[in-house]
Amino acid sequence: MPRVQANAFVDWFNENSTEFVSGLINIVIIVVIALVLRAVVGRVIDQLTKRMVNSREKIDKAKAKAAARIIKQSEESRGERQRQRANTIASVLKSVASFVIFGIAFVTILGQVGINIGPIIASAGVIGLAIGFGAQSLVQDFLSGIFMMVEDQYGVGDVVDVGDAVGTVEAVTLRVTKIRDLNGGLWHVRNGEIMRVCNMNQDWANAVVELPLDYSVDLEDAKPVIQRSIDEFADNPEFAPKIIERPSINGVVGIGNGAVTVRVIVTTQPGDQWAMGRELRAHLKRGLDEAGVKVAYPVLPAAGPGAAQSG
Repeated sequence: MPRVQANAFVDWFNENSTEFVSGLINIVIIVVIALVLRAVVGRVIDQLTKRMVNSREKIDKAKAKAAARIIKQSEESRGERQRQRANTIASVLKSVASFVIFGIAFVTILGQVGINIGPIIASAGVIGLAIGFGAQSLVQDFLSGIFMMVEDQYGVGDVVDVGDAVGTVEAVTLRVTKIRDLNGGLWHVRNGEIMRVCNMNQDWANAVVELPLDYSVDLEDAKPVIQRSIDEFADNPEFAPKIIERPSINGVVGIGNGAVTVRVIVTTQPGDQWAMGRELRAHLKRGLDEAGVKVAYPVLPAAGPGAAQSG
């Protein structure tokens, strides 16, 4: 009996050996083609993202030259940011390409081993359609995340305003953006829900300081004092590297409640506007005190709600 089974197996192998070897060779060819295609696509993606980074850097440098705002530190940080963004985009595209290429190769191999792939393809189409309808928000988040990365709307470390959430970006994925606000709370914002975003850390920023001078102060006497103070601030070696454009007096922006408000603006490196604004206010305060220029005090009514109380 065992000999009969062995002969039957030998006969079956002799009859199907050609088809078996042919199928095995086809499978090997499919696997090799899939691996080669994945490598080629990965190489193309790397070249495209590298070219994208180089093009973006050239555009940024051209803009900086046109505006006479070339700062070495700014260019280096911007270049590193572009490289990180390109690596993220390349990683996502490679993952998608790998999924598509190896998925097609797997289905093709199933066809080579005699499995009917028609029902599999039909089922995959139905499942894909169901997922598309049931996970529209997820697809929207992914698409928004991809466009956000491609357009470089913001990145890790940027201070952004996306509506309810205002703070520093701590993490960016294809689905959500994590933002740490001033109070330490961590916001998880879906990319598909971000309708608009204000990035306070791109290219350059303005530190705006408003001085409420007493109404009795002669502006013609106060302006030289303010100008001298901001010039000293701009020439300070501690602050000069962070300044892109020297501070200037923007003019009078308000009159009321016993005050004449004078605005001073200084263009700084992105992200330094808040610290520079605090330092500039302190510097202006010392300069005004030394020159005897009075700062306005709130004028309180003599009677009624909010009136000054004596005694």
